[in-house]
This record gives sequence, structure tokens and C-alpha cells, in this order.
Amino acid sequence: MTEAEVERYFTWAVRRAGGQTYKFRSPTHSGVADRIACLPNGETWFVEIKKIGGRISPLQHMFAEDMHRLHQNYACLWSKEEIDQWLP
Repeated sequence: MTEAEVERYFTWAVRRAGGQTYKFRSPTHSGVADRIACLPNGETWFVEIKKIGGRISPLQHMFAEDMHRLHQNYACLWSKEEIDQWLP
């Protein structure tokens, strides 16, 4: 499964659960998460989508560390199964 297929499934699954996703790009900060997910329970998540066998870049690791340090919700999801387990 390609990363694009995992990302499409993620968007579909969040919408099915009553939430919304937004594609996230920051022109001044490399390594930001692929998606912002707003869930119906009021939670907002920064979500990096990867395919199985993909890799997280050093800048993506730094972004994840920043999110944890700032007490933000962050997840890196690698498959449909992980997406299903992550959703409430």
C-alpha cells in the first residue's frame, strides 16, 4: 500500500467517525505533520502518515518532539490497522 493510499484511508476513516482532516503545509517549517485531524470529541491531532517501510526524516522527528514537549496530540500512523486502532 502506498503512502497516498494510507492517507486517503485516514481521511475517509476520520470523516466516517464524524471528524475532519486538513492537509497541512508550512512554507517556513520543514518536517511538519501531513494532516491536522479535528475529531468530534474536541481533540485536535497532528498526524504524520507513512507507509509500512517508510522512514521518518530527522526534521519530522524534531517536529514530533516539539509536539510532545508542547503537550500537543501527535501520532505517526503506518497502516489502515493503526488508523483504526487510533480512532476513538
